[in-house]
Amino acid sequence: MPYSSDADMPALVRDHLPQHAQDIYRAAFNAAYEEYAADVRHEGIAHRVAWATVKRCYMKDGNEWIVRL
Repeated sequence: MPYSSDADMPALVRDHLPQHAQDIYRAAFNAAYEEYAADVRHEGIAHRVAWATVKRCYMKDGNEWIVRL
């Protein structure tokens, strides 16, 4: 189901990503969820799209997500 706020997202996202990255994740997830609505796997696809989108802007350094330069 699409997320209306960052607080609705899974703990894995909320507890580990910086606020801006959470916003990116939510926007990408919601867009992909709608785009792939006809596919029975749309929720899983939306999560993969969202993580890929975050990873284009952020990278993990140890346990911290930092902005890519």
